Amino acid sequence: MKLGAQLYTVRDYCKTLEGIEETLQKVADIGYEIVQMSGSCPYDGAWLQEKLQKYGLKCVLTHYSPDEMLADPVQVAKKHDQFDCRCIGLGSFKNIAAEYETFKEKYTPVMEAFKKEGHLFMYHNHGAEFEKLPNGKPVIYDMRDSFAADQMGFTLDTYWIQFGGMVPDRVIRDFKGRMPCMHVKDMGISGKEHKMLPIGYGTIDFEKVLSACEDAKTEYVLVEQDHCNSLDPFDCLKMSYDYLASLGLE
Repeated sequence: MKLGAQLYTVRDYCKTLEGIEETLQKVADIGYEIVQMSGSCPYDGAWLQEKLQKYGLKCVLTHYSPDEMLADPVQVAKKHDQFDCRCIGLGSFKNIAAEYETFKEKYTPVMEAFKKEGHLFMYHNHGAEFEKLPNGKPVIYDMRDSFAADQMGFTLDTYWIQFGGMVPDRVIRDFKGRMPCMHVKDMGISGKEHKMLPIGYGTIDFEKVLSACEDAKTEYVLVEQDHCNSLDPFDCLKMSYDYLASLGLE
C-alpha cells in the first residue's frame, strides 16, 4: 500500500492554479508521493500532469464535479486520462438513504461510461450511508451488493465509519476487493461531540485499520482531515504522515 494526501484537507490553499502548485510542492516536501485532487479550482488535465511530474507526485483519485459527470462522463474520463488517473470519485450524495433509487438512476450510466473508458467510478461515504434501507441493509452494503466491482469502487472513510456506529477495520474487510483507495482520519470524542484529528491522536486503532486494508487489497491510503480545528492543515498532514510512516506505511 502507498500513503497519500487527500488535498481537500488543504482546499483553502488550492483556489488558484498558483496555489495548487505551491500545495503540491509542500505536500511533496512532507514526503507524500500520492495525492487525491478534491476541492480545488478548475484545472487543465495536461497542466496538472506537468505539475505532478515536477514534484514527483501521482494523482490516483479525484472527487469530481457531479454536474460534469452527469452531463458528459466520457469527456470527464478523457480529462482524467491526461493525468493518468483511473479512479473518479463522487464525494457525497445528499439524502442518500431517501434518494437511493434516484442515485442509482442517475449514476449507473456514468459508471458504465467510465468503465468503457477504462476508469472506475468511486463512492465516498459519510455517516448517512450506514442508515438502513427498507430491505434492512445499510445503504453502503446495498451499494456493494447491487453494483459489480468494475462498476463501482468505494473510498471508505475511517472517521465516518465510526461516526456511523460501525467498527472501521470490520467494515473494511467487508469490502475486500472493492476499495482501491481508503480515506483515513482520526476521531476525538468529548461527551457527545466528535472532532476530526490527525492520525494517531484520536480513538481509532490504525494498526487494525492498516491490517484490514492489506487484507482488503487496498492500494492507496489517503490522509484526509476536513476540519483541522485551528491547526495548520499542512501540519496536520505531516502529523498524520509521521504517525503512519511509524507504522511502516510509505
